[in-house]
Amino acid sequence: MGGLTEANLKALAGPRSFERGLGYLDAVSGVEVGDGWVTATVHGTERYKVELTLDGPGGPTGVCDCPYGLEGNFCKHLVALGLTVLAQRGSLPRQREAARSRARDVDAWLSGLSHGELLALVGELIGEDRQLRRRLELRAASARGDLAEVRARVGELLDIGPFARYGYVEYADARAFADQAGQAVSAIGALIGSGRATEAITLAREAMLLLAEAVESVDDSDGWLGQVGAGLADAHLDACCAARPDPEGLARWLVGQVLGNFDGIIDIDPLDYEDVLGERGMTVLRESATEAWRGRRTGWAEKHLMEHLAKAGGDVDAVVAVHAADLAANGHTHLVIARELDTAGRHDEALRWAERGMREAQDLAAVDTALVDHLCERYVQADRLADAVVLRRDHFGARRSLLAYQRLRAAAHAADRWPAEREGALALLRADAVRRQQGRYDGPVLVDALLDDKDVEAAWQAAASSGADDRQWLTLADQARSNRPADALGVYQRFVEPLTKQTGNTVYEQLVSLLLSIRDCHRSLGRPDEFTAYVTALRTTQKRKRNLMRLMDERGL
Repeated sequence: MGGLTEANLKALAGPRSFERGLGYLDAVSGVEVGDGWVTATVHGTERYKVELTLDGPGGPTGVCDCPYGLEGNFCKHLVALGLTVLAQRGSLPRQREAARSRARDVDAWLSGLSHGELLALVGELIGEDRQLRRRLELRAASARGDLAEVRARVGELLDIGPFARYGYVEYADARAFADQAGQAVSAIGALIGSGRATEAITLAREAMLLLAEAVESVDDSDGWLGQVGAGLADAHLDACCAARPDPEGLARWLVGQVLGNFDGIIDIDPLDYEDVLGERGMTVLRESATEAWRGRRTGWAEKHLMEHLAKAGGDVDAVVAVHAADLAANGHTHLVIARELDTAGRHDEALRWAERGMREAQDLAAVDTALVDHLCERYVQADRLADAVVLRRDHFGARRSLLAYQRLRAAAHAADRWPAEREGALALLRADAVRRQQGRYDGPVLVDALLDDKDVEAAWQAAASSGADDRQWLTLADQARSNRPADALGVYQRFVEPLTKQTGNTVYEQLVSLLLSIRDCHRSLGRPDEFTAYVTALRTTQKRKRNLMRLMDERGL
């Protein structure tokens, strides 16, 4: 069984998937043991095909066709199969030897058949399995280079008609359609193998267009058609490597593809074709990309392609030019440029771009916070602490959030200027608290800021005069309980009443937590008997809630 252990399964899956896999042990069925592999069906949201490879060079591996497994993850279904195999470890060597023996028997039997007998056997299988017949017919057409026949069959494979209801392929039928469409990839590969790579290029492109059209009418939630698209992209690259088409024409086709001909279902990287394109083709590729970008500088695809090519060529100035042509009003694009220049070691230019982003921001309240953080970090690195404070102060003045207050405090502390900055910041927050500019369900930022400063007394006074939300009052009560037990008691009791009218374990946990706090307040006030009477009365009214009674018993209430 090699390296298959419970510890290895947990390492491959991670703690979360491993724990979830424990709940699927009864969902494993149809276990089949081969020589070095085990397959099964695991019943989850759907029925998933799962395969474990036991003797891989890096240890056990697995594949599952659930959505999480298709992303390359070792999923809970694989964990369930692995644990099932471990539970049968005593019989596994015998089962693997039996699988090897069966394989040897089949090989020996096939080797003993005559040519005619083999043909008869294949004919029998074709007659019983229509899908196998269609695959072999397609391979035969590809092998003999019958482009017309292959093109017609590929069109049939990518036709949603047999799977569509009312012109649309539902989720339940998407896998079957994708399996059929995948045969087109095999057909194109066979065409390349038969020496017809030039024709394979044409057919691959036609298949891509058909797939892009089909995906509009398929519920491809699990990404099956994306896999078919990746296969077609690989087949096209293989065909181009074999046929060496005109580099200029290929370059223009690649640019057209990246700019949206296939609506994202076919992901082709033009740089994968660099060897095929050669110097002349790469020149045309860059010229075509530049021309498209100049015609639509704000287009995402055009910008992405230009940036990709510029980065590959190490042309930082071109990268900057692409972003500079479409600057965001919140300064985010300035930040992107600054980071690119920093990476290239051009720190002075990077700083100027970051500062320009702040100057050109149309609304300081909406400016990209990451730009503010980036620029402040650069100021600190350059020992420009006063500039960092000014920037944080201006940003706080526009945003007036707790996070902006915390960042201002950190910058001001570093510059030894916090007392004066705090006074000004709190003045703004007090004015806001009076106007209550916050959202309807949010308490004043003033209360949160004072709590964050550990100034509980001032926070309580602010809440009493300007109001606070439930979260703030509970935090205040928790932090002020030792000095203001009577006030805290009033807060806790106010929150108990609505909870007594609700049910559910989460509610009971909250209620018991409040009761424990109420008990602490009564003890601080020297009135334990009042708490006893309070809890007794509560138990009388809530006695039908058995889970609440049990929880109160466990906590000594």
